[in-house]
Amino acid sequence: MKTIDLNCDIGEDFGRYTLANQKEILQYVTSCNIACGFHAGDPSVMRETVKIAVENGVKIGAHPGLPDLVGFGRREMAITYQEAYDMVVYQVGALQAFLTIEGEKMQHVKPHGALYNMAAKDPEIAEAIAKAIFDISPDLILFGLASSELTKAGEKLGLRTAHEVFADRTYQQDGTLTPRKQPKAMITDQSEAAQQVIRMVKEGKVKSCQGVDVLLRADTVCIHGDGDHAVEFAKFIKQQLQNHDIEVKAFI
Repeated sequence: MKTIDLNCDIGEDFGRYTLANQKEILQYVTSCNIACGFHAGDPSVMRETVKIAVENGVKIGAHPGLPDLVGFGRREMAITYQEAYDMVVYQVGALQAFLTIEGEKMQHVKPHGALYNMAAKDPEIAEAIAKAIFDISPDLILFGLASSELTKAGEKLGLRTAHEVFADRTYQQDGTLTPRKQPKAMITDQSEAAQQVIRMVKEGKVKSCQGVDVLLRADTVCIHGDGDHAVEFAKFIKQQLQNHDIEVKAFI
């Protein structure tokens, strides 16, 4: 039987602003990526999110991003190797403190937004992120875009690396995600999204926007937690995977 991890980006509230129903969506995923204060989240949100994730038995990872609250970490910045390294160390360390208080162990690290996409293409940024994770703890798992520079960098260092695919995003023929600013970047139809995920898990292929099949490895599927119908979407995707004899469990 095929297996797959379902991960969700959460803890992306900030102050008085709430983006998603975290408690409910955690019933349908097996791991979560908690924002660390740069692109979203704040100390109180981080603490509460860790607590909720622990209560639901969901594996916890850090979700470090670029320092861009206004742009939600989705705007690229010109950063150096050292800056990328330091950003990851700082944010992972902040989340780790809250996990220590709860007596919980961090499972993984997954970069957010523009930092994630930059690392998928830029070997230097990818290496900086992977090195930061390795230096913090070689036992941490790196989540990165399937078959990208980031997963290559993690594997080169000897990190356990989970190749990530997306349920609600379309792909380009080079294996990268279609930029959000372009038309048809998002998949809004649940059935279409489920079909794409099932094919990626079972066949290791996805149809690109150019109509070409792209080969990829699927270890974990991202379910975005900030959408209007995020909970309904997560529940549907999990059910469809199980209906096609795919076991949903954490990547360990």
